[in-house]
Amino acid sequence: MKIQISGQNVTIDQIRQVAFGSPAGSPVQVELGAGAREQMLTSRAYIDQRISSGEVMYGVNTGFGAFSSVRISDGEIEELQRNLIRSHSAGIGIPFSKEETRAIMFLRANALARGHSGIRPEVVDKILEFLHQDVIPVIPSQGSVGASGDLAPLSHLALALIGEGEAWGADGKPQEVDALLAAKKITPLVLRAKEGLSLINGCQVMTAVGALGAYDARRFLWLTDLAGAMSLEALRGSRRAFDPLIAPTRPHPGEAKTARNLLRLMGSTSEIAESHTDCQRVQDAYSLRCMPAVHGAGKDAMGYVQRVLETEANSSTDNPLVFAAENKVLSCGNFHGEPVAIALDFAAIALSAVANISECRIEKLINPSMSDLPAFLTPQGGLNSGHMIVHVAAASLVSENKILAHPASVDSIPTSADKEDHVSMGTIAARKFVQIVRNAENVLAMELLSACQALDLLRPLKPAAAVQAAYDVIRSQVPFAQKDRVFSKDIRLIQQMIQQEQICRVVTDAIGELEF
Repeated sequence: MKIQISGQNVTIDQIRQVAFGSPAGSPVQVELGAGAREQMLTSRAYIDQRISSGEVMYGVNTGFGAFSSVRISDGEIEELQRNLIRSHSAGIGIPFSKEETRAIMFLRANALARGHSGIRPEVVDKILEFLHQDVIPVIPSQGSVGASGDLAPLSHLALALIGEGEAWGADGKPQEVDALLAAKKITPLVLRAKEGLSLINGCQVMTAVGALGAYDARRFLWLTDLAGAMSLEALRGSRRAFDPLIAPTRPHPGEAKTARNLLRLMGSTSEIAESHTDCQRVQDAYSLRCMPAVHGAGKDAMGYVQRVLETEANSSTDNPLVFAAENKVLSCGNFHGEPVAIALDFAAIALSAVANISECRIEKLINPSMSDLPAFLTPQGGLNSGHMIVHVAAASLVSENKILAHPASVDSIPTSADKEDHVSMGTIAARKFVQIVRNAENVLAMELLSACQALDLLRPLKPAAAVQAAYDVIRSQVPFAQKDRVFSKDIRLIQQMIQQEQICRVVTDAIGELEF
């Protein structure tokens, strides 16, 4: 599979493919488009012409940040760029994963391909060479405040490009870059004027990490409709709340999509539904009846977040920006991460809320006063505790999400001697959003586990066809629990099935694609 970059049309799906490989599992090849290469050459020639005229330009022949008034001689420009990268490589903490780093490299190359940075195409070519040769820098995950871009983490990327720092070895451990490049016969990049600054000015770390999280969040929201349908069947709930007459009276797009998804998942009827047509229950609990409103709000939120992330992925975030045709080099604030930071905080809130309603349904499944099923879903309560602590673990995760959902973007702290006096904290927003996604996936795995156990306790009655298909694929790896066992293993297996999209594929084969 091949992707051609121009800085114009990268999608979240492509970011995912570059990070993890194509759907077939093969690496994705990325190349700089011919038009983008020409634009970069034009921009670079313009910068060279202005340097040769003796003009002073920020970041080209001056110091950086609070040192912007310090003029650098032409003979020191290359040393200036190297010093910038070395001094800014001050990241700490657990490194980003190789997959996250591949996404970061891809987005950094794509942003530079727009041709507003005044750098050579060789810089993008070198990033892509590293990507294709599997030279993936070790980038610490902490140290960015998200304005002037992701300076510290992107500096660790640039440090590897110039042959310094660390990259991931074949054994999965950090290795000195120079030895790895020598073994692969790769020549390090020699930075020219402005190229060091252009490599580190931008929001590609928060955007890449956030985009991978958004891809998984989209899958989570898809599967939440399925889990909700399974729980509703297991709790012998009503389909009336999803009647097509309701959605137009409150026309939020996600609400209508969710109601249609639920009706498709549950079909027109099932043996379980037919068994309680004469029951006296007037209304179901909110966690069942309000699924269109809650799941739908999550879908609408993530639709907005995806648009912001894809806009950012195709943006020029350098400073200054070069407009050769207009004869201008403009200092600006495109490196500020606020648009991404606010969007990722919104995503964190949305995913936390949807995970909350999933936890509520687990509580209903284990509570005999709400489910009319054996307490804690165990046939022999007392001797066995059943799903008692499955629910406790879910409660723990959604409570942790409430802490993580506190917005990072409302914080700011002055840096660089008060020159950079307002910052976004966008990379913190991205990192905690990803943790919320992981927590939400595990809560969903717990709901699927409990819903399957409940459906077994209703046998020989069968659920709707799509619910049965999901049940069957889960039961192929996780059997019914006649007595207690180590449920963390079951949860882990189902979470892996979620991440590998096994459940999605089975349900799609049964009823086609659900709406997002």
